[in-house]
Amino acid sequence: MKQLWIRLNPDSPPKDKAELLKTAEGRCNVAVLPSADLPLASGLKLKTASTDERSEIRLLSDRHGLDKGVSANSALEVVVKDNSDEQNVVQLAELGIRYILVRCPNWKIIPLENLIARTRNKIILLADVQSLSEAKVALHTLELGVDGVVITPSSPNDIVEMDRFLRQSHETVELLNGKVTSVRPLGLGARVCVDTCELMNPGEGLLVGSQSSGLLLVEAEVRKNPHVEPRPFRVNAGPVSSYILTTGYKTRYLSELKAGDEALIVNRTGRARVGHVGRVKIERRPMILVESEVDGRFFSLIVQNAETVRLVSNAGSKPVSELRAGDEILVRVEDGGRHFGTLVADEMVIER
Repeated sequence: MKQLWIRLNPDSPPKDKAELLKTAEGRCNVAVLPSADLPLASGLKLKTASTDERSEIRLLSDRHGLDKGVSANSALEVVVKDNSDEQNVVQLAELGIRYILVRCPNWKIIPLENLIARTRNKIILLADVQSLSEAKVALHTLELGVDGVVITPSSPNDIVEMDRFLRQSHETVELLNGKVTSVRPLGLGARVCVDTCELMNPGEGLLVGSQSSGLLLVEAEVRKNPHVEPRPFRVNAGPVSSYILTTGYKTRYLSELKAGDEALIVNRTGRARVGHVGRVKIERRPMILVESEVDGRFFSLIVQNAETVRLVSNAGSKPVSELRAGDEILVRVEDGGRHFGTLVADEMVIER
């Protein structure tokens, strides 16, 4: 998992600094602190980086500090303004220093692309950023991203949000085996195709359903057929009223999605990754109702009645037009209700 470091604003009151460090415990890897603030981290399970020898990571502000020798826990801060600064970082990567904290005050993306390509697996490259949005870009630059980011949080919520963002790429959604109990063609309905900015693989798609407590895995249009080309960026997800599972395990209605929104792409093993919506297409099409059962609980899904719409199982996937009672499918099941998409675990809600 990518690393998350925080740097405290030196002008913040001690009480605010202590609150940030407490929030960082268990969420951040390292806190970059001046010597005067090291006592604030005492007693916390949180590594510190400082010029002070009491910290776990020795922080160097310039190359001259390397004259004292490089340890496995040395970190160097470097400002990258041009190509010569990039070359400096590449040279430093050969010296055995473990962490390099890079700040790019001018160009933000191209320098990081160059450094990721030239120092990968040699050092832990951290982008010292000015905002959360800049951090998210750095973590995806050149697809691989930097090894971590250093943020200066303005509130504990910044730490929580950044931690959640990092964990999303390592999340696993629990999927259970369900059985189809009935399949019934319906009339016309307004269905939603979700076109993402990703290329999905066989067994990958979106979790959607008529009840938020039971979402079925609808596969992306990744399969070859004699009539249309595969569209691996697309999931023909269902009617406008269906729920879809999004990032943070929140649900939304398909009708709410628009370009730029986040989508949670899930495969048959439950491995989840974050994608973004490129466009949403709503058209009137013939629909089909699929009803299923998981451990005595019943869930339904409505999708377009078409051979290109497939539900995923452990063994593969099957077009909804060919589903029969007894076929296995994968379902995400949860207890409780939803309030504007957020799970309320103890709420009693009946959805049919």
